[in-house]
Amino acid sequence: MFAVLSPMRKALRPAAAILAAVWLSACDATMIPSAGGGASTGGPKIDPNKPIQVALLVPKSDPGAGPVAQALENATRLAISELKGAKVDLRVYDTAGNSSTAAAQAQRAVDEGAKIILGPLFGEAANAAGLAVADEGVNVLSFSNNPSIAGGNVFVLGPTFANTAQRLMKYAKGQGKDSVVIVHSDDVPGQFGKVAIQQAATSAGVQVLSSEAYTLSVEGVTAAAQSAGAVAKQAGAESIFITTDATNAAMPMLLSMLPENGAAPGSVQYIGLTRFDVRPDLFDLPGAEGAWFTLPNQAAQDAFNSRYAAAYGSAPHPLAGLAYDGVAAIGALAAQGRGDALTGAALTRSTGFTGVSGVFRLMSDGTNQRGLAVATVRNKQVVILDPAPSNFGGAGF
Repeated sequence: MFAVLSPMRKALRPAAAILAAVWLSACDATMIPSAGGGASTGGPKIDPNKPIQVALLVPKSDPGAGPVAQALENATRLAISELKGAKVDLRVYDTAGNSSTAAAQAQRAVDEGAKIILGPLFGEAANAAGLAVADEGVNVLSFSNNPSIAGGNVFVLGPTFANTAQRLMKYAKGQGKDSVVIVHSDDVPGQFGKVAIQQAATSAGVQVLSSEAYTLSVEGVTAAAQSAGAVAKQAGAESIFITTDATNAAMPMLLSMLPENGAAPGSVQYIGLTRFDVRPDLFDLPGAEGAWFTLPNQAAQDAFNSRYAAAYGSAPHPLAGLAYDGVAAIGALAAQGRGDALTGAALTRSTGFTGVSGVFRLMSDGTNQRGLAVATVRNKQVVILDPAPSNFGGAGF
């Protein structure tokens, strides 16, 4: 049976726009070298019977990110209040959205006793903070989704393109889709998305027939739609995977132009790397009907949203749950009485943790894996095709 969800209201569009802006900032192209390689297995020892000193680094004084910073702090405090069997001594530090300030504040936090760092928000700042405290063996659970900064003592909590692409390509293979054409923007997020899809396709045994890039212009999108449509028609592609963010102006153009250029939705499966449900107005377009994308565990997400709203009188920012997840991981390990709860070896346990949007785990390369549902658009409604897994031992991974 399919679970049917009501389309999101137009009032949620501003939140989606803010999310997209913050996400792109977290994927800044000018990253300084990361702490490197696989995640560190080390970290400071703690007494799990005493409060754990945790530093939260957020851009409180950044005019463009101040509201996000407050939401992250609120979610952190909510998570701490809900911990069972563990206590946290939280100290908040302002990065001002600046890399050098983030590095200085990370060092200050460790000098003042912090055993682990939550944040910063932006990828470049998280990288700088990680480098600043790497020599002291303190791990950083950043809110970025940029895999290029992951590794060493830096973990990224933000959902990654690789995780989404793996879920969708594996599902596509299971549905008999053996070939794909990739359509991606000719920018940093688009390149990240393309590589993630290529790697996921290889892992799933799906053949990549072509990768079509576009510049954000009418001419650029039109040319890419024509090329992708021609490949889909001539080579018999069974799916088209679009990296474009649903809030981007190119998405409605692609969902209209690709079907016009030989990629009929009835014969080619459309797949999106980002959530279509943030733009219900897309549902009227020919390429949206039947398209696949991922969603987090909606029951878990709704439960968090309700608790947050009850505590703070408003809905949480879409990124707020990342802070909650960081505390949930720390608390789950400390509640087991583990003195090594904050080490990389403990944080990357294979069974993972339960967070705001369902199960997640930190990986040995500093990235993360999250349980995702596969959804589609059917008669202008969001329908769950394959539910989010509830653990890491079953289907969906």
